[in-house]
Amino acid sequence: MAQPAQFSVPERLVASVRSEGTPDAAAWLAGLPEALAQRLAQWRLVPERTVEPGGRGSVVVYAHRADDLAPVVLKLARPSAEAAALRVWAGRGAVLLLDEADGALLLERLHGEIPLRSLAEAKAMLEATSLLRRLWVPAPSGHPFEPLADRAARAAARIAERRALPAAGDAGPLVDEALEALALAADGSGGDWLLHGDFRHGRVLAADRSPWLAVAPRPLVGDRAYDLARLVLDRIDTLAASPGPRGAARRRLAQLAEAVELPADRVRAWTLLRAADTALGAFAAGDAAAAELRLEFAAWL
Repeated sequence: MAQPAQFSVPERLVASVRSEGTPDAAAWLAGLPEALAQRLAQWRLVPERTVEPGGRGSVVVYAHRADDLAPVVLKLARPSAEAAALRVWAGRGAVLLLDEADGALLLERLHGEIPLRSLAEAKAMLEATSLLRRLWVPAPSGHPFEPLADRAARAAARIAERRALPAAGDAGPLVDEALEALALAADGSGGDWLLHGDFRHGRVLAADRSPWLAVAPRPLVGDRAYDLARLVLDRIDTLAASPGPRGAARRRLAQLAEAVELPADRVRAWTLLRAADTALGAFAAGDAAAAELRLEFAAWL
């Protein structure tokens, strides 16, 4: 079943997957048109349009059911724990999973053009913390989710590998503090909570059955402060341009920690680790401006 030209694979996804340089990645990319056709037929969907530029790890197609015209979203990605997390949440705080098959997810349609970042920052942060409280639930027994300790260990390994980059020469003290913070934050006392894993304003969309719902989790189990750290780092370009950014950064962290009743020192520890990891990743990609902004933000904390 050939697909119309408008449903070609987005260039951003093509570039991202090809950059991995692995046979498995290349095979998955080559099989996307056929997989899309199969799922459209299996779930009796009429495609409308592909979301552009889309993500770097999946293709998202707006569609509707052929029988009742109900609007839905078809997401094609490599198999992950996303569907398992959506099943646990069952629509409470997150997009509703309608069906799944071999990495393909059939999801309820949200208002993709209205992310949480469309709100003023203060209102967006309030909505975000309220939503996180709904998403954070004890991890079910026998769950398939990655432990936070494993993800943090990979981050620490990346940091150790990249800290010697010439462009990162002045980042040494902050990197050391970030790695020290890891020991504090990963001591196991944060509990075993199901986390979104990549929670930020761009991952929360307006919806009909609830004001806001989370999408595209990278689920894992561990300390809730990890989810909050990503939120602390959101919109830092706007914060950096504000008067007194150092004080504003510290207030943001303190206010977010207080809003969800978590220790500010644990939130700061995970924030430092995530800031160092993303900054050194930006240096490795040649984006010095983004890297320096994250390191500067971390220094303000």
